[in-house]
Parts: sequence; C-alpha cells; structure tokens
Amino acid sequence: MMRSLFSGVSGLRNHQVRMDVIGNNISNVNTVAFKAGRVTFKEGFAQLLQGASRPPGDLGGINPIQIGLGMQIGSVDMMFNQGNLESTGLSTDLAIQGDSFFVVKKGTQNYYTRSGNFQLDADGQLVSPTNGFVVQGRMAVNGVFVDGVQNITLPVGQKTAAKASDSTALGGNLNAAAPIFVGAFDAAGRADPLNKDSYSESSITVYDSLGNQHDLKLQFWKTAADTWSWQVDGTNLPAGFTPPNATPQTLTFDTAGILVTAAPTSPPVIGFTPSGASPVAVTLDLGTGINGITSFSGTNTAVLKDQNGYEAGQLQNFSIDRTGLITGSFTNGTNVVLGQIVLADFNNPGGLLRVGDNMYSVSGNSGGVVLGFALEGIQSTLTAGALEMSNVDLAQEFTNMIVTQRGFQANSRVITSSDEMLQELVNLKR
Repeated sequence: MMRSLFSGVSGLRNHQVRMDVIGNNISNVNTVAFKAGRVTFKEGFAQLLQGASRPPGDLGGINPIQIGLGMQIGSVDMMFNQGNLESTGLSTDLAIQGDSFFVVKKGTQNYYTRSGNFQLDADGQLVSPTNGFVVQGRMAVNGVFVDGVQNITLPVGQKTAAKASDSTALGGNLNAAAPIFVGAFDAAGRADPLNKDSYSESSITVYDSLGNQHDLKLQFWKTAADTWSWQVDGTNLPAGFTPPNATPQTLTFDTAGILVTAAPTSPPVIGFTPSGASPVAVTLDLGTGINGITSFSGTNTAVLKDQNGYEAGQLQNFSIDRTGLITGSFTNGTNVVLGQIVLADFNNPGGLLRVGDNMYSVSGNSGGVVLGFALEGIQSTLTAGALEMSNVDLAQEFTNMIVTQRGFQANSRVITSSDEMLQELVNLKR
C-alpha cells in the first residue's frame, strides 16, 4: 500500500519539475536567442518480488514479478534548434544562422552566447549590455590582421594615415577626326579657335604622404594622323616637378583606334617633391585595348581616373558582413578592415552550463571549444542588423502544460486513493 503512495509522490514532484521548465520557457518567450528546455521522464526503481525461472523440461518458464516504485527525471535538455530572425536595423545587433556561439570574455574566463544584442562601451569595446562581457575576435592594424584572439575594440575617432598617390589611369577617347594642331603649343596656340578640336586636357587630384592635395593636369594635342602628343602642366605642381621626359610624350594609334605605342617613356612616371613630404612618383597607366586610351572619331573624352592616394581620415561608422568581418568607413572615403568576430563550436552544445544573462560555460560533457571564423572552418554565418528570437513554441508549451497538469492530477488521485485505502485499513478495528 505504501508503494503506491511513494509512486504518487514521485509523480507529483517530477511533474512539478516539468511544470517549472515549461513556466521558464513561457516566461522567456521574448528573450533574445533563448533556447527552450525539455524534460524527459524515466522509470524509477523496481522491486523484485520473484525472479524469473528457466523452462524445466516440458513446462514453460516463469517471468520475473516486479513492482515499480515510481518515476524520476530522465533529463532536462536544451533545444538548440534555430530561432527566427528579427530585423532591428542596428549595426551592432548580430544573429547567428547555424550552431555556433559568440565568444565573450570576463577577465580571463570565456563565456559563450547566442544573444547578439551588443553595444559599444565608453572605451569603444563591443560588449554584451547585460553584463559588460567583451566580444572576442581578431583585430587588424592598417587593414592587416594581427595574431591572436582579443577584445573587439572600435573607438570613435580612430584614424587612418594618409597615403601618397603612386598610380593613376588614363582612359577615354581622343578624337580621330580632329584636325592637326596649328602652330606652337603655347598659350596663344591653345587659345586659337582653329585648335579647339585639336586640343584637350584632363586633371585629377593626387595626394602626397601628408595627405596634401595637388592638381595633376595633362594636356593633349594632335600632331599627325593617328598621333597625339601630351605633356604635364606643371603650373600648379610644387617645386621639384619632374616631367616624364624632357620632350612631350607621343601616343600612336593603329587604324582601329587602339593605342600602339607610347613614347619615349612607357609607362610614364610623373614626379614632384612637396614641401615637408616624401617625394611623389605617380605612374600613369595607359591601359590596353578598348579599355585604355583610344582614338575614334567623336569627341575628346580623355580623362585621368582611379588615382589611389587619399588624405588622413577618421572613423565614421562600421559594418559587419556575414563572415563577421568588421569594415570601417572613414571620412576620407576609404574602407578599411578593422577586425573579425570569432565564433565557437561544440561537439555537444546540449552539455553546456547555463550561467545566466543568456550565457553558457563549458562543462565536462560539452566537449572542448573549437574557435574559428564564419565560413572559415565554421559553417555558421552572421546577419547584421538582426537578432535571433526565442525558439519557444507557445502552442507546444501550452499543450505540454495541459499534459503535465493532467499527470499531476492523476498522481494526486493515486495518493488520495491510497490514503482512503489506508483509512479503511485503520478502520477495521474500532
């Protein structure tokens, strides 16, 4: 009689545990990246009243006689299936698509989380707002990654150094139908209306090592059929300007309008020495084929383009791509790699320990952590400007709640009935 009482009590106690897990799931239905729990039951101990016997001769065997002594908690599992993504538009919000975790650090201890609602602190560190743990990754200096995993730091006002121009390209077209330039190529000749179609110029801003701007201008004039000459106008360049050659350069085109030769210097290099800065040497790329400078019948569209220098700049904002690569946009128009967020994988994520604040730590059965980067050994990817939602299924949880409640009620009836039977036993002697 007492066995049924204890069986009923075990059912009550363990169904209460299941209700606790269900209640926790429902309370976290809107928690960022929350992973629902699941309780499974197992049979408890069984008392052996009579053992089994083998079949003796022509008779059959006898099965063992056992009475169960209730039930126990088999496991409380974490369900790490993917949650839906919610768009937020914040550049520091990140969602993982896959099985990986972010790595955050407190002192020397690493923790792991799926919650990507990060923000910048006063020192420019990317942190979890719930506890200030710092997001981990690799940082870059001047666009080149340095070794080691460290705190992700993105300070406002971070600078990028100026870069001197060392190349530019010449493209466009020189009018093949233009007449030959008349007279000397001087101010008077260039102003002559007869030469308006035979003369063209193009300029581009180039930079020295201090980020100072200099106006580089080229002048073109037609000297023969299929032949144009050009020179650098050094009027606006600093002292020490050195043209590519003492005499004007020549561009010769074939009958198809494609550049054949550039003489006497190919590729031309234009140099000058700004005050206080390093000497500048700009190589002029004339291109090849139809993509280079050409000479077809039409207007003069020769233009300098694609110089590669820039002035010093300050960090304006940054973006994070699907691989966790952080790219900064600077005021000088350049984009520079600042760092990359590291991710962690485990053989058994269900073995991780919950430590609060949406964080997990390694346990004896989670397996060792494997660090890597999205699509570089780790198959998960990141979505910036979004957060992973809780994976709690309310319909399933309410169904589980009903089943758990009925199980609790049924076990309470077992206790009530057992108590009534004990009462009858006590009442045999009055």
